[in-house]
Order: sequence, then C-alpha cells, then structure tokens
Amino acid sequence: MSKDNDSINSLLTRGVEEVIDKKSLETKLSSGSKLRIKLGIDPTSPNIHIGRAVVLWKLRAFQDLGHQVVFIVGDFTGQIGDASDKDTERPMLTEEQIKNNLKTYFNQAFKILDQDKTETHYNSEWLKKLGFIEISRIADLFGLHEFESREVISRRMKAGKRVSLRELMYPLMQGYDSVAVKADVELGGTDQRFNLLAGRTIQPIYGQVSQDILMTDLLEGTDGRKMSSSWGNVINITDESNDMFGKVMSLSDNLIVRYFKLATGVSLEEIQKLEEQLQGGTNPRDIKIRLAEELTTRYHGKKEAEKAKEEFENVFSKKALPEDIEEVENKGNIIATAVEAGIISSNSEAKRLIDQKAVKVNDKVVEEWEFKLKSGDVVKIGPRRFIKIK
Repeated sequence: MSKDNDSINSLLTRGVEEVIDKKSLETKLSSGSKLRIKLGIDPTSPNIHIGRAVVLWKLRAFQDLGHQVVFIVGDFTGQIGDASDKDTERPMLTEEQIKNNLKTYFNQAFKILDQDKTETHYNSEWLKKLGFIEISRIADLFGLHEFESREVISRRMKAGKRVSLRELMYPLMQGYDSVAVKADVELGGTDQRFNLLAGRTIQPIYGQVSQDILMTDLLEGTDGRKMSSSWGNVINITDESNDMFGKVMSLSDNLIVRYFKLATGVSLEEIQKLEEQLQGGTNPRDIKIRLAEELTTRYHGKKEAEKAKEEFENVFSKKALPEDIEEVENKGNIIATAVEAGIISSNSEAKRLIDQKAVKVNDKVVEEWEFKLKSGDVVKIGPRRFIKIK
C-alpha cells in the first residue's frame, strides 16, 4: 500500500464512526481531485476544547493531503442553537454574546490548521440574506416526522418537554452552509448526523452534487460524560500547560486509550503497545503521564510539557505547593472567597464540589458550605487548583 493510500485509510478510519458515502469518498480521494472539505463550529462558548479539536485535526489531515479546507464559525447558527445533544431546549444567544465568544475562534483553530491554506467564513454572510420563500423551499424537503425521529428529540417529546420551531430550523441552516461554500465533504461529530445529512438533501436543489460525510467519535470529558462547555468538563486547547497536564491526570483510567486515539498523534501501533502494557499490569498513572505529556506538547510544545510534568510531580508526588500559588483576600467563608478569586465560577459549583468532598483546607476535607478561613490557609479545589489566604 502506498504512502498516500496509508494516509487515506487512516483518514477514513482513525477516530471515525461513520462515512457517508464511503465508496464515493474513497474514489474521490484516490482520484487526486482537490476537494472542498467543510467544517463549521458554533461559538457557544469562548474556547475550543479538545473534544471539538478531534474533528479539527481530521480537517488538518485533509489539508495535509492537499485538499481545500473551509472552516466556518457559526455566528448566525450559534444564536439559533443546535438541539443535537441537548435534553432541554437550548436558549437563543444574543448577537453580543456570540461576538464575545468568537473573538479568538479563528486564532484557536489556527493552532491546528494551516492558516495560509484555510478558507474561512462566518455563516451570517449568507444566512442573514435568506427570505421566507427561500427558507420555505428548503423546509419543504423535510417532514416533521424525520425531525422528531431523532433520539434526543424523541426523548424530550416523550418526556413532555418543549421543542421549539426554532430548533427545527437549525438543520436547514447548517445544510445551507454546504450550499454556500459548495462543499464536497462535511465533517462533524456523530451527534451531528441529522444536520450533516441535511446538507446532502439540500444541495441537489441548487444543482450541486450531494456532499459526502465523515463523522468522528465523541470524546468524553473529565467526568466521563461527553465533553461539553455547558457541563464544565472540558480541557480547552488554550488551557495553561499546568492546568492541561493536571486535567489529563485527573481522567478515569478507562479513558486513557480513547484519549490517545482521539486526542493525540501517537501512532496506532504505539497505542496498541501502551494498551497491552495497561492490560499487563503497568501502573495506569505511568501511562497517563505519557498521555498528559503528549497532549500538552501538542498545544504548548515540548518544553512547556516538561515543565508541567515537573510541576505536577512536585505538587502531587512530593506534596509540594505550586510555585505560582495565588494569594487571595479572605472573604469570610470558603465559598465567597473561592468565587471572588475566580477559582470557582459560581456558588452552586462551589457547593457541589464541597458535597463531592473535592475541597480541602490545609489537606483536610471541607464538609461545610460556611467553612471559615483564616490567614495562611491553603485551599485545594479538585486535583489541581490551589489558593492561599493572605
């Protein structure tokens, strides 16, 4: 098998759950034709996490094979809200919220993509221009029964939860994005299946050939659920190196191999050897350190990864305090102090962490929400966050 064939095979299999139409895409890739490969991401939060980066790295793989990648930031669809992975109605975001979220989206994506070879768009370029006649023409291609047959929507309806007409419109908009950029292939996670298929359905009425689709596996977050900014279980590609390393080390052991396959560039042959070592009794912590190094190197470089590893070992193996531990003002109780310092985002999160016995003061578990702090106390929240009381 040639090097190109090896690359194509890896492209279509590693971390890939489904390809539609696989034979069509294989033929196009083998023909040497330059394809237009589309990926859109809605800026529903300010950061791109490594779960979303799985498909971005797949986009980069197409780019490395010489294809034209088209990266779309969904400033319009981000306001509307995608229901694909939500058990409750996703609220509409304001234009101002979206503008704040997307400020660095392209720069974050260019940590992975080659900026000079990437075609970029905001989808408000074309979606703001659509009128009711055009939207009705597109909507006529779909039936309500098709939308409600989606697992997440069916579950909500059976539970008597509201499903808005606005949510029905989202797949039409994502599908029209493919028309606007003349996509040959669209990438997305498995939770995007209905939206990706919408593009295939809509393109023919505009005289375009239906795009092929490549769907990647979804990466679990630090708590074992699907990685999602709304759940706070994310590792962002912009996280500080120490924080990124520490988050990886907090993962459950059963996620080690999946993270190697989906979130690193380590070869599958090497990953198989690491998996065999795990099954053979090697301490998972040792393999996890390798994973944390690989992931941190990918986004921060080898030097920063080595520093993060050293910091982790000092703090967690030798029980030393971080060199850069932040000193904060005492606001009385532990919740007010941690929230004011910005180390915890809200009172409710602080209460949840205390209930989970994830908060310690001077290495003793805190069990009371109103726990009083004093000067010199060292507060540890989770496995990697520290503050010291002035």
